[in-house]
Amino acid sequence: MSRPIVAVDAMGGDHAPSHEVAGAVMAARRWQIPIVLVGHTDKIERELSNHDVRGLEISVCSACEVVGMHDSASDAVRKKKNSSIRVAFDMVKDGQADAVVSTGNSGATMAAGMFVLKRIKGIDRPAIATIVPNLKSQTVILDVGGNVDCKPSNLFQFALMGDVYARQMLGKSTPFIGLLSNGEEESKGNELTRGAHLLLKSSKLNYVGYIEGRDIYNGSVDVVVCDGFVGNVVLKVSEGLAETMGRMLKQEFKSRYLSRIGFLLAKPAMSAFRKKVDYAEYGGAPLLGIQGTGMICHGSSSPRAIMNAIRMAYDYESKQVNRQMKEQLSQSDQPQQTLTSELSAHEV
Repeated sequence: MSRPIVAVDAMGGDHAPSHEVAGAVMAARRWQIPIVLVGHTDKIERELSNHDVRGLEISVCSACEVVGMHDSASDAVRKKKNSSIRVAFDMVKDGQADAVVSTGNSGATMAAGMFVLKRIKGIDRPAIATIVPNLKSQTVILDVGGNVDCKPSNLFQFALMGDVYARQMLGKSTPFIGLLSNGEEESKGNELTRGAHLLLKSSKLNYVGYIEGRDIYNGSVDVVVCDGFVGNVVLKVSEGLAETMGRMLKQEFKSRYLSRIGFLLAKPAMSAFRKKVDYAEYGGAPLLGIQGTGMICHGSSSPRAIMNAIRMAYDYESKQVNRQMKEQLSQSDQPQQTLTSELSAHEV
């Protein structure tokens, strides 16, 4: 099997194309990943001239348009056919690349993935997944922003995709799956979660029931399922909390002389903690449910974050996660259809 080629949207981020080019060079040098940088050729080549790229499999594909952060997602995909996001996904469709990494407009990236590559059969709405650290290892959360209005059947599909992702990418043999709610009792939740709970209880997944927000980080579950509105709030709170804790600790260590001595002694542990909670270590958020590989990154991603996102996209494609997902969905189609029909009254 040939090595997967990763197409990087080099024009979408806050620091484009310098961070994208730097991250691509780092990934190509460290893991020998073939990469195509998509965007304004002259700007990309100018950035490449600042790096030693001898022996690296890095090429450039021209795309003369750029999708802005405030552009309409659907309009960007349909009207800006020569944008770096659209061209990158077209390359995957045409077999010129195998995966896409973008720091650009996340809505446009998701729309391009759906419009160009289409959805996997059995998936009504693709979901954005993210990985966060817990006390034992890592937790997958989905959806974290792709779908703010969902039906129980959508959450059921998210659970199926999260199960495959946790097994293939995190090495979890039988992932524990929890449905995020406002309490563990079956009487809790709303119409959406109660309908999804009934679907998941009747499935073959390793479903543990409702979980609360604290369970995301204590390691009791491997996959957390929620709608995109709740998931995005969880993601932003998590990022903000990690950043605030770091600043607060830094202030405390600087406040007194003895605290400074304590900081020197605790510095290795603090560095390990900072690395564990840094989103740059995980790189990007995969778009699950499309017939291809797409990674969505922060617009402000550092070169290291982009490097790790490229590695994640490469591993996702190498491990053929989509093939496993299709097999899982084909085995779950009939039960899902039956249960969805029976629970139509619960859908919102």
